[in-house]
Amino acid sequence: MRFTINVECTPDEARAFFGFPNVAPMQEALMKEMQEQMAANVRGMDPQGLLQMWLPASMQAFEKFQKAFWSQMEKSEK
Repeated sequence: MRFTINVECTPDEARAFFGFPNVAPMQEALMKEMQEQMAANVRGMDPQGLLQMWLPASMQAFEKFQKAFWSQMEKSEK
């Protein structure tokens, strides 16, 4: 014998019925904090600041590569 019971209720009603805690206020607080942290990180990533951070290292590497290339060219001419 089989029988089916359909229950219509909202998630809040189901949570209260089973005795689960309401974590919505905690989730809202955590989401607000995460949003503030992400906004602060995005503000710190302006294009000019990133270029100033990355460019010196890449320019030095390019200069070293260029010097090595020209030294090899000079050796091949001799």
